[in-house]
Amino acid sequence: MEVDLELSRGGEGPSFEFEFAFNSQNFSDRLLRIEVVASEDAGGRSLPEPDSSRHEEKGDAGQNIESSSTMVDTPLLRVKTVYINSAILAARSPFFLKLFSNGMKESDQTHPTLRIANSEENAVMELLSFMYNGKLTTPEPARLLDILMAADKFEVLSCMRLCSQLLAKLPMTTESALLYLDHACSISMASEVHCLIVRAKKFLANKYKNYTKFQHELMNFPLVGIEAIFSSTDLHVTIEDNIYMFMLTWARARYPELEERRTILSSHLLPLVRFSHMSCARLQKVLTCTDDDIDHDQVNKVITTVLLHKAYPAHVHGVLGADATTCWQFAERTYMCKPVKVVAFDGPCPQVIAYWDLKREECARLFQPGQVPSQPLPRLFQSGQIISHPLNLAGLDFTLVARCNIDQPSGLYSFGLFLVIIEKLKGSVTVDYEFAARTRGSGKFVTRFESKNTFTGSLMIGCDDVFGIPWKMFIADDNLFIDDVLHLRADWRSKFLAMWVSQPRKIDK
Repeated sequence: MEVDLELSRGGEGPSFEFEFAFNSQNFSDRLLRIEVVASEDAGGRSLPEPDSSRHEEKGDAGQNIESSSTMVDTPLLRVKTVYINSAILAARSPFFLKLFSNGMKESDQTHPTLRIANSEENAVMELLSFMYNGKLTTPEPARLLDILMAADKFEVLSCMRLCSQLLAKLPMTTESALLYLDHACSISMASEVHCLIVRAKKFLANKYKNYTKFQHELMNFPLVGIEAIFSSTDLHVTIEDNIYMFMLTWARARYPELEERRTILSSHLLPLVRFSHMSCARLQKVLTCTDDDIDHDQVNKVITTVLLHKAYPAHVHGVLGADATTCWQFAERTYMCKPVKVVAFDGPCPQVIAYWDLKREECARLFQPGQVPSQPLPRLFQSGQIISHPLNLAGLDFTLVARCNIDQPSGLYSFGLFLVIIEKLKGSVTVDYEFAARTRGSGKFVTRFESKNTFTGSLMIGCDDVFGIPWKMFIADDNLFIDDVLHLRADWRSKFLAMWVSQPRKIDK
C-alpha cells in the first residue's frame, strides 16, 4: 500500500517527481554509507536528536554523522549504502541543507556516513525514499510513528505532516493513544503532531473518566497515560482523597527504587492531585505522614495554599485569576462526596459544626419518580443521594447523607438529611444533633430538626422530612434556595462515648 502526499497536502508544497532517481548512481552525486548499530534501549526508541554540527572525519573517505552521541562504542551490526542526490535531500530537509552547505571541507566529500540504531533502520530508509517520491508504504500506526520520529530528527517537515494526517485518520485505541503519548517528548511540536497528542489525551481521559472501574487496568499503564487521565477535570471519582492514594499505590508498584519514585511523585503525579478538594481528615494525615517517597516540603506548601484557599476563597480566587497555570489545580471534578466546611471543638465536650452547600440542580436530581420507600439504612454511593466528605467526632468518622424520601402511606416525597457512621460499631455512641438551614428572609440559620440519639446496632440517625413540606414545594422554595444554593448546617456533639471497636466500611464503591 502506498500513500501519496498529494492526497493530504492538496497539491501544495514542493513537487515529488524524482522517484526514478532514488538510489540511482546515474542521478546521484554522493554515496551515503549507513552504519546500523545496536539499539540503546530495549524498545529501540526515543534516541537523541542528531546534531548536524558534529562531524567526524574518516580520512579522505567522507564524514560520519551520528544519530546519537552515545553510539560511538556500540557494536556495528551492518552497513548499507544508498546513492543520494544532495540537491534533492537539501530541498526536503534543513538538516541535510546545513550538512551539504556549511562551508567546511566535509561539504564537498562524496561519501558521508550516517550512524543509526537498528530500531531506526526501516524508518530511515522509508524516509529517504519519501524525500524522492512523497509516498509512504505502510498504514500501521507503530510504523508511521517510527517514520514520524525519523522525519522529526532529520527535519523533513512534509513527511511529518503526512504521517500526522494519516495517524489522525486512524481510529484511536488505548494502545495507539499510549503509543502516541509515549513518543510525544521526542517529536517536535508541529501543529499536526500537537493535534494528534491532544486527541490521544482526550480519548484516554474520556474512556477512563470513571476510573474506579478501571483501577486494576490502570496499574499497568505507563506514566504518560496516568498523566493524561488524571489531569482531566471530567474525571468521575468518589472523593479526591482516592486520587491521592491511587497515585501513591501506582508509583510504589511501578518504581521500586526510592529516589526515582520520589522524583516521579513530586514532578509528575502529586501536581495532578486537586488538594483543594481533598477532605480535611486526609489533609491532616498527609501533613503528619512520614513516608520517605513524598517531598514533604513540597506537599506542605501545597496544603498551606489549600488551607488559605479554604479560609479565604475570595482572595485566593483573585490571585489565581492572574495565573492560568495554577487555576486548573483548584477546578472541581465530578465527585460523589461533596465538601463541607467544618468547625470542631474538643471541649467541654466533643462537637462538630458542619456547613454544607447544595445546589438546587443537585437536589433536583435526588428526585426519582417510582422509587421504592426509603430504607432505614442507605447504601453509600448509590444513586438518589448526596454524600459529604467524611467528618470526625472524637475519633469516630461520620458522613452527611441527603436524599429524597418517599412516605409509604401517603406516597409523598420529601427532603431527608442523615448522619451515618462509616464505621462498624461494637458498643454505642450517644450524640445530640440538630439540622438548620439559612433562609433568604432572615439571612440566618434556622433550626429545622434536633434530637438526641444513641448509635447502637443502627449506623444512621436523622430526619426523613427536614422541612416538613412536600418535595415540589421544597425544590421551588426560593426562601431556602438562595441564588439556587441550599445552605445547610449540621451540629452534633457527644457527651458520652461508650466503649466501641470499629472496622472501617469501604466507601469507594
